[in-house]
Amino acid sequence: MEQDIIDKSRELFLLYGFKSVTMNDIARSLGMSKKTLYQWFDKKEDLISKVVAEFIEIEKEFVTIVVKKSKDAIEEMHDISLHVNQMLRKVNPSAIYDLQKYYRSTWNMIESYRSDFIFNCIKSNLNRGMEEGVYRKEIRPDIISRLYISMQVSISNPSTFPQDQFTQLDLYQASINYHIHGVLTRKGLDLLEKYEETKKDIS
Repeated sequence: MEQDIIDKSRELFLLYGFKSVTMNDIARSLGMSKKTLYQWFDKKEDLISKVVAEFIEIEKEFVTIVVKKSKDAIEEMHDISLHVNQMLRKVNPSAIYDLQKYYRSTWNMIESYRSDFIFNCIKSNLNRGMEEGVYRKEIRPDIISRLYISMQVSISNPSTFPQDQFTQLDLYQASINYHIHGVLTRKGLDLLEKYEETKKDIS
């Protein structure tokens, strides 16, 4: 039952935002009473925290699988960015804003995920790409990976990129293009164009 609640809540939160979805909405969607729902989660904040924590673990597992199965650093970055693109198309823009403004402790989980797990993934990808000759030899992975994380933090900041002017999908696509084209060699660019051509049908 707990997993059913988490799955349905995640669906509703991503579709309508974290603030607007009530415990009544969740209970109604599951065909249960609010009293029963509160037997599993004392308050909405606890449920949101659980939903986000599980989401982060799912994302970690996905990225780990992609890293292992990808043939090279370019395919790794391409497939992960394709996954993020597909995910952002399904997320209500207010969901990210809601977490930042109303559920800060849960948003901090996402920031920790980026500054730790994603940082190490980007750094490892940069080192891999340099060894494979698809990224330029003179880049500094320790610096570039930090710049990447700083850019992701920036695009999530509504003060820098107002929600009514920019979508998270457009901002992410711009940031990943900026990042990848800043490190590619000629060989890497040719490989990226190949993946974009062969995999565009599933984007």
